[in-house]
Amino acid sequence: MYRTNTCGELRAEHAGQTVTLAGWAHNFRTFGGVVFLVLRDRHGITQVVTKPESFSDAHQAIESARAEWVLQVEGVVRMRPSDQFNPKMATGEIELEARKVTVLNPSKATPIVVSRDEDENEEVRLKYRYLDLRRERMTRNMVLRHRVVKFMRDFMDKHGFIEIETPIMFKATPEGARDYLVPSRIHPGHFYALPQSPQQLKQLLMVAGMDKYFQIARCFRDEDLRGDRQPEFTQLDLEMSFVHRDDVLTLVESLYTEMIPAVAPNKKLLSSPWPKLSYREAVEKYGTDKPDLRFGMELVDASQIFAKSEFKVFQSALEAGGVVKCIVAPNAAEMSRREVDALTESAKALGAKGLATLALTAEGVKGTAAKFVTPDEAHALRTQTKAGEGDLILFAADARPVVNKVLGGLRVTLRDKLNLADKDMLAFAWVVDFPMFAWNEEEQRWDAEHHPFTMPQLADLDKFDSDPASILSDAYDMVCNGYEMASGSIRIHRRDIQNKIFQMLGHKDEDIQAKFGHMLEAFEYGAPPHGGMAPGIDRLVMLLADEPNIREVIAFPKNQNGRDVMADAPSEVEPKQLKELHIKIVE
Repeated sequence: MYRTNTCGELRAEHAGQTVTLAGWAHNFRTFGGVVFLVLRDRHGITQVVTKPESFSDAHQAIESARAEWVLQVEGVVRMRPSDQFNPKMATGEIELEARKVTVLNPSKATPIVVSRDEDENEEVRLKYRYLDLRRERMTRNMVLRHRVVKFMRDFMDKHGFIEIETPIMFKATPEGARDYLVPSRIHPGHFYALPQSPQQLKQLLMVAGMDKYFQIARCFRDEDLRGDRQPEFTQLDLEMSFVHRDDVLTLVESLYTEMIPAVAPNKKLLSSPWPKLSYREAVEKYGTDKPDLRFGMELVDASQIFAKSEFKVFQSALEAGGVVKCIVAPNAAEMSRREVDALTESAKALGAKGLATLALTAEGVKGTAAKFVTPDEAHALRTQTKAGEGDLILFAADARPVVNKVLGGLRVTLRDKLNLADKDMLAFAWVVDFPMFAWNEEEQRWDAEHHPFTMPQLADLDKFDSDPASILSDAYDMVCNGYEMASGSIRIHRRDIQNKIFQMLGHKDEDIQAKFGHMLEAFEYGAPPHGGMAPGIDRLVMLLADEPNIREVIAFPKNQNGRDVMADAPSEVEPKQLKELHIKIVE
């Protein structure tokens, strides 16, 4: 056998035993003629020692080895002298005295440093991902991801769910992003689509009586990339029959509150049960439907205070039907002009025409709005915002959606700048009562705010013809620390309602039948009420691992341009393949 133990396994109780390890040469050091080798595998590291006067062949083999060579070491486990214990190593009380060393495979000098988690060029890391994954940080992330997925599977099984795989090649669905298309060789001119989610399929499983379904689902969306987005991603997909909204929320909240202490004990949950915010409340208080609740700095509507203001910026916004809102940055009154200018540029990038500030200092009120704010207005502002000496108040005045977006963005910027959020805190919350539709001004039609299979709230079913803008959906999002972690809804299970939604979204009857006829027909065969959601796994592991983006928790991700730089994909294919698929490349 290649090994009797792993490199992270040996402890004091193994002293005196003869063992065999196999792994990679992590690093070397020489002291007084004695060579110390640290041998590494996925499970950890073990110090190996050789002396020239004993087992000279083993000593010579280690002396000639280099970093990342694959070695097999047979030897005797010895206790280190007590003053040489290394508390930073799990195996730090012992070392392996090598008696036989076999080179299983040498290695060229590696293009990235494997033995240390140093900052390396990301493109180089991705090109040599198989080396990058050897590093302790990346190995730790892969193990964490495994534990998260295993906990999810065990939890779902315990709660009566069955895991069912759904097709990777299916029909295009209107999920809001572009589909990845797969041409059919045997059906010229026809295409499969890679699933943006198994939405239709999991609903059909409910029609099939599966009752409680889940899978660790691979999903694909051809969309612009960000730090928390990849063209292919993984989610815990689940669906339940005979449930209302809170049945789904209770199950998923229970999963997360049990899972996080088990897989990431260093993380703390801010509250339990999780707060539940309406979409309107979240946007008005935090400027976003995915708020970070680890800190305050809520948006305050100061329109009444400045109703008679002579400050033209405030006056014109209010006269146009807009609002004046503000946030209070704690202990930021002494922020430099350069820093305020940078915040102003950020506000403009978010859609503001400018940014007004009021600094409450020991010498009085300062800032760009100081000369336009009366003492009475300043007093009322202090009372309403609870701002005190040393704080900085930042204002936005414009249409309500613009103001909320601007201050919501500045709130996040100031969170990071002022270090307001505990990185080990997880502030989960539910956002509910979303609008059913969003008006598409460019195309002069309604779009689904979530997706077209979302059930409207029953109380709003009679508003389709009279007031579609006021219809609320039975949709819900799980948010944490400023990220959307999951989205779900109670689904439509009646053909008449589903058909009405498609018509509201501008689909013609013939298109509805062509695209969704199979689903509408299924709803006529006793479809039960059902709902579910799909928590993202990549984003969750990213937060638990304290990583800046999801590429760090995916084994083989695409880069920011959607390319696999390791395999050089996407790439051209042979003309013969294109001909077989009846595809012609047009320049």
